[in-house]
Amino acid sequence: MSDQFDEFVVTTVKNQQQAAEMVEKLFAVAQPGAVYSEPVTVGKNTVITAAEVKVGMGFGYGAGFGSSAELDEDEAAGAEEPKDEEEGMGYGGGGGGVSGGRPIAVINIRPEGVEVEPIVDITKVMLAFFTTLGSMFFMLGKMRKAARR
Repeated sequence: MSDQFDEFVVTTVKNQQQAAEMVEKLFAVAQPGAVYSEPVTVGKNTVITAAEVKVGMGFGYGAGFGSSAELDEDEAAGAEEPKDEEEGMGYGGGGGGVSGGRPIAVINIRPEGVEVEPIVDITKVMLAFFTTLGSMFFMLGKMRKAARR
């Protein structure tokens, strides 16, 4: 069992190192350089783009030690000889993450002043519209059904 425990410790340390590396890579995306672009100047006008950056992650780990005595069919029927105890051990882990970004605005700096122009994501607008429409039809159906009772 000592060899198994040593293997478990080595595996755990290796997994923690890999998890730390993944966290560093994911958070490298969430920095000001990822949110705001470098200013681009043309004549007297300067343009800066702004983006939304998201980072998500999750990790899990489990372990099990000890021993278990398993019953065979004879023991379940009431035989007197117990089956030998077996050493038990198990461990496992996993993790994952995602990061992404999307443009949300353009900042125009002109001699007349600063102007922020939002970038409309038509896909999100349409998803919100159809979700709302579906919810309305669902609730209308529930209200009609309740009115018939």
